[in-house]
Amino acid sequence: MVVGDFPIETDTLVIGSGPGGYVAAIRAAQTGQKVTIVEKEYIGGVCLNVGCIPSKAMISVGHRFSEAQNAEDMGIVAKEVSLNFEKAQAFKDGVVKKLTGGVESLLKGNKVEIVRGEAYFVDENTVRVMDENSAQTYKFKNAIIATGSRPVEIPTFKFTERVINSTGALALKEVPGKLVVIGGGYIGTELGTAYANLGSDVTILEGGADILAGFEKQMTAIVKKGLKKKGVDVIVKASAKGVKETDSGVTVTYEAGGEEKTVDADYVLVTVGRRPNTDEMGLEELNMKMGERGLIEVDKQCRTNIPNIYAIGDVVPGLQLAHKASYEGKIAAEAIAGEKSEVDYLAIPAVCFTDPELASVGLTEAAAKEEGFEVTAAKFPFGANGRALALNAADGFVKLVSRKSDGLLLGAQIVGAGASDMIAELGLAIEAGMTVEDIAMTIHAHPTLAEITMEAAEVALGTPIHIIK
Repeated sequence: MVVGDFPIETDTLVIGSGPGGYVAAIRAAQTGQKVTIVEKEYIGGVCLNVGCIPSKAMISVGHRFSEAQNAEDMGIVAKEVSLNFEKAQAFKDGVVKKLTGGVESLLKGNKVEIVRGEAYFVDENTVRVMDENSAQTYKFKNAIIATGSRPVEIPTFKFTERVINSTGALALKEVPGKLVVIGGGYIGTELGTAYANLGSDVTILEGGADILAGFEKQMTAIVKKGLKKKGVDVIVKASAKGVKETDSGVTVTYEAGGEEKTVDADYVLVTVGRRPNTDEMGLEELNMKMGERGLIEVDKQCRTNIPNIYAIGDVVPGLQLAHKASYEGKIAAEAIAGEKSEVDYLAIPAVCFTDPELASVGLTEAAAKEEGFEVTAAKFPFGANGRALALNAADGFVKLVSRKSDGLLLGAQIVGAGASDMIAELGLAIEAGMTVEDIAMTIHAHPTLAEITMEAAEVALGTPIHIIK
């Protein structure tokens, strides 16, 4: 009789070690629970290995390369700037290795047992964890499902060596001479921008009326201006029909404006959404309540209809964001520990690492009005900020949406250099129930991009200093 025949007991079993799972495991361990985490592929999940982190490393490489070639306005003329893409990929891989190794050390340091394999629910207190060679039963008091998501594959665009998803795009051995991107959401636009900066001739095909549909048109207009400057061809209301693959490239057929057209490229990157990893786990054995697209329904403590099983991240409704998954992981772990924690998405930011960056938190002007608020919308441009001009990054603005009656900050949107970092101040302001006067009265260091936030607050108050009222 082998060891695998005997169930191993644990307090809390976490399935998936991405930014939701590993954070949940650590927080659960901090509350005194005996925790086991199951991972079928790699510690850190999609985000750390083939998503957020490597893509931002590649975006950073693209920015440096583009800036080296296009800094004449600042008096910098670089001759024969070249890209060693193999070394760039090694840099990206090094960042990933450092972070994933750090996560594994954190799990071990918090006495979380790491188990490799694929989990399958037997009943509401039991899973079977299987790998290529063996299987082991685990008994748990509580479980947290944090299995994330995977790219959606279009039937007419099956993934191959030349038809790639985001994972494939980050693992290319060469910079494509030509790249077609199907889907103008944040993943497609980010990676399209990165490869345009690295020298690719990029075409983005978007089925909707505009790219980056989750952001206001005032914001995306500035991003589209930047894409045009890079030579990126953005085609909206375009329906991708099919692809013919050769040894050296692809021909993509699409329909736009009532005409069928083709475009040749070295690769076609398909980024039309992500599907939750909720299949092949045995959830049907539990009669778990599922919603549309295979998403698991949960309450405000991330608890499913089965009281001792929780779900977080991309497998539950809401935005597919790593920081949302981490936040929910903490809530679930604390709920298991008997705390009264529950989710509140009032100030959850959304960020897109385009060029320039986009960031939004709280309500947009339109959403606030739909909810019945009488609002003040105040904007301040990057072009009137000394630090932005010194960085040669004058495109963009900060927009604050506040309640007209008392100035309570309801939402904020930023497009411009450093937007991903600047949005944190405004998220904190919304979370803390601050007003635009609170922001305006907070002394911001000079010269910094953060001053744009203060100046936007002064616009909301009707007392701007650096633009004419």
